[in-house]
Amino acid sequence: MTFNSLSVVGLGYVGLPTAAIFAGRGLDVLGVDINAEIVELINQGKVHLVEPDLDKVVHDAVGAGKLRAATEPEPADAFILAVPTPFTDDRKPDLSHLQAAAESLKGVLKKGDLIVVESTVPVGATESLSARLSNLCPGLSFPHEAGAEADIMIAHSPERVLPGHVIRELTQNDRVIGGISPRCGERAAALYRLVVEGECLLTTAPTAELVKLSENAYRDVNIAFANELSVICDRLGIDVWEAVELANHHPRVDVLQPGPGVGGHCIAVDPWFIVDSAPDDTDLIRAARKVNDAKPHHLAGRIADAARGLKDPVIACLGLAYKADIDDLRESPAITVVRELAGAGVGEILAVEPHVDALPPALDGLDNVTKANLEEALERADVVVLLTDHRVFKDVPRKRLEGKRVFDARGVWR
Repeated sequence: MTFNSLSVVGLGYVGLPTAAIFAGRGLDVLGVDINAEIVELINQGKVHLVEPDLDKVVHDAVGAGKLRAATEPEPADAFILAVPTPFTDDRKPDLSHLQAAAESLKGVLKKGDLIVVESTVPVGATESLSARLSNLCPGLSFPHEAGAEADIMIAHSPERVLPGHVIRELTQNDRVIGGISPRCGERAAALYRLVVEGECLLTTAPTAELVKLSENAYRDVNIAFANELSVICDRLGIDVWEAVELANHHPRVDVLQPGPGVGGHCIAVDPWFIVDSAPDDTDLIRAARKVNDAKPHHLAGRIADAARGLKDPVIACLGLAYKADIDDLRESPAITVVRELAGAGVGEILAVEPHVDALPPALDGLDNVTKANLEEALERADVVVLLTDHRVFKDVPRKRLEGKRVFDARGVWR
């Protein structure tokens, strides 16, 4: 059975590029999002995200009549769910968005349809979704009970993309696909082979769920070592960047670069999904999260100590996004640093983020924090803090930093 139509539920950093790429390969694609403003923007051929080449891919797909957006799903041959899966205040997986997305399909599902969960989820969530839909759609059979004979096929295929390179990586990376049954996996692989140049690797749904979580937990643990090393170097008066560079001359050592902490919707969140599934067996993962969560507080404390020695200091904080050259502020350690400095009351803070138009809610309304452009910030600042290594910050002439206290959390001004 071929695929002619696809519905992608969730038009964020993964869903919108995914919808546009499938549309570019000739499928009739409907992008679904509960935000009517996003829907309207996409139907105009425009995008609401900063991601290289995404604007052109979306514009071309809409112009060709292959991509459109709506606030509710419509019948299709396949559905991809790419909605947020954050954690709660007590670090438990919050699957409310995924559950709502599944419930939105109950009026449009028909025999032969495929559902793929791309959202990152804890182990067991894909099969739970199948059971939930079975209760909502009693006239259809689902694979958690009917296996290969099910009317609806369901699989989990987690995205594995790097912000700033999403378009390329969605097509070139290998794809892990976990079906609730082998038939579900094969059906999902047939869909992804329409756009994926890499290999489609078939497994079970629980294994695919754990694979994505373990990839990000692995990175979190390695980043934690680099960040802890940077804290040690601060205490001992050693240049951590030099120490890392020299250590990496060892043929079997590859220490990562430290930073202000860990941000984004993956590395800062996914390890907690593993902890939730196996709370008694995740000491290392917990420790890494503790180190990385503490790093922005350590950095803010060092900056505040330096500012207290100045009269009416102005502190320029360069970058709020968690990663270079994108507008993604989710779980950004840079925001934590700025918020801590504001709370310490050590001076006026100028926040510079060229990829967003306004301060995020966590900073908006703070009396001593103002959004500024780079030129104003460099002109007025007594203390300059590089939090995000945007290209525009890397190009700052070193003479502009003379006479200022400089904190380079990314090591690009060495």
